Amino acid sequence: MVPPERALALDLGDDASLDAFARRLQQEAVRLRLVINSSGLLHDGDLQPEKRLQQLRRGSLERLFSVNAYGPVLLAKALEPLLPRQEPVHFASLSARVGSIGDNQLGGWYSYRAAKAAQNQLLRCLALEWERRLPLACVSLLHPGTTATALSQPFRRSVPAERLFTPERAANQLLDVIAAQEPAHTGRFLAWDGTTIPW
Repeated sequence: MVPPERALALDLGDDASLDAFARRLQQEAVRLRLVINSSGLLHDGDLQPEKRLQQLRRGSLERLFSVNAYGPVLLAKALEPLLPRQEPVHFASLSARVGSIGDNQLGGWYSYRAAKAAQNQLLRCLALEWERRLPLACVSLLHPGTTATALSQPFRRSVPAERLFTPERAANQLLDVIAAQEPAHTGRFLAWDGTTIPW
């Protein structure tokens, strides 16, 4: 039986919020089998992706790293005590192809690219640790493709219609990718179609 859907507040940039979230789940004896982190920050008011070096600002780097890099691994840390030891569990986090160092052919977007690359490294470390301590766990980094959300809205003019996914389609594609993963596949960086993305 699927539990009823409900929303709980969580701010990945606030340790107290993470702790309260984990405590609430523990108090309610929630059994976690699948965790999907879909948080992400690319732009917000004056915060915009940099097109050149002189646009880079410390505050932008810090905000984007807080949400896109630190948030996912700190979420895993907060939830780790709640994860089953004797059953499969999957921790997936949305990354982005632009976080691939090997695939970067355009440059720009310094803060966002670096924060997503940092997320990839942090969660790769997590996957290797859990492989030893939680052998039934699988950690995946997922690129959802360009999805018609507020995050991509200012940047999708040149995206062909067939490559711009509705949130529902993107979610279903990612669930298919997750379903195909096993603990032996932990620590992979995968696109929406299941193909491996270079680090």
